[in-house]
Amino acid sequence: MRLPILMFHQVAPAGSRAHGLSIDENRLEKHFEVIKKNGYTPIHFKDIMSSNQLPKKPIILTFDDVYLNQINFAYPLLKFYKFKACFYVPFKYIGGFNAWDDGQEAIMSMSDLKSLDSDVIELGLHSYAHGRYDVMTIDEIEEDLEKCESFIKSNDLDVSRVLAYPYGKFPRKGKRKEQFFDLLKRSNIAFGLRIGNRLNRIPFQNNFEIQRIDVKGEDSDKTFKKKLRYGRGWF
Repeated sequence: MRLPILMFHQVAPAGSRAHGLSIDENRLEKHFEVIKKNGYTPIHFKDIMSSNQLPKKPIILTFDDVYLNQINFAYPLLKFYKFKACFYVPFKYIGGFNAWDDGQEAIMSMSDLKSLDSDVIELGLHSYAHGRYDVMTIDEIEEDLEKCESFIKSNDLDVSRVLAYPYGKFPRKGKRKEQFFDLLKRSNIAFGLRIGNRLNRIPFQNNFEIQRIDVKGEDSDKTFKKKLRYGRGWF
């Protein structure tokens, strides 16, 4: 069974001429219409973990960084289309701004996160401090994940055991890669998400190298349809 996993970031108001990692809300709605018309059913990762009876054409919609604009513009569309999505949280910045980019985009508050309908939104991990795991030591990554766990418990958040690697980066070679994957297993992480821009197949070949397809703000309807069907392998 093929499984496309789409990756979104910021969602801008209609008419914003968004590009790169920011997508206009009208363009996002057009993409949702394509998803629906082509018979895809958005699911959560917990659906994969808990059931062998998945829809005929599953898809996973992911949004990184829990920008406030996602709850303002993407969340209403998700509810309107009765879609599920996964939001990935950099816990250090909750209620603040995207300081990892030296930016001034607001991040959802704790009350925002807790207001999300869990039938619509599945929360996941996006590290604690949005660090690059490919350049961090294993000890530093372990400390980062421990901070995530402490934050989740102290704030009583319902967070799925799915980790979206910041920037899609992780140790990719040799002993460091083995140590990293061993750490994820010890930390009870069920799935790790890179980028890769390819379609996945269920069951996954490697639970810690699941690939996502980045959706750009400038993607035309034609480009989006091809990404949905082929990933970016068609370029």
